[in-house]
Formats: sequence, C-alpha cells, structure tokens
Amino acid sequence: MAETYLSDTDLGHRYGVTRQTIWRWHRNRADFPRVRKLSPGCARWRLSEIAAWEETAEPIQ
Repeated sequence: MAETYLSDTDLGHRYGVTRQTIWRWHRNRADFPRVRKLSPGCARWRLSEIAAWEETAEPIQ
C-alpha cells in the first residue's frame, strides 16, 4: 500500500495552525514526527506517523 505524505500546509489545516507553527513543533517537540526530505525543496510528513503521534501525544499548548 502506498504511503500518503502531508505538507506543512496540509498539517496546518489539519490542526488549525500556521505552517510556521508546524515547523516550530518539529524543532521543539521531540515527540513530533520527523519530516522526510523527498527531494530538494520537498519536505513531507508520513500520514501514518502523524496518526500514530495523534494517538499518543500530549495536548499541544
């Protein structure tokens, strides 16, 4: 089965925050899934890793 990838914009819409907030979570939260560099200038998160994180993550402040 093919993996689905989400952009910072996709994640921003998913959580109702800005792209900058997604990158801040990536920098500051050790539990936040790591970004995948698919090609130069193309960074995405795996949906499966995001879904797993949502099930176990502490609420975001």
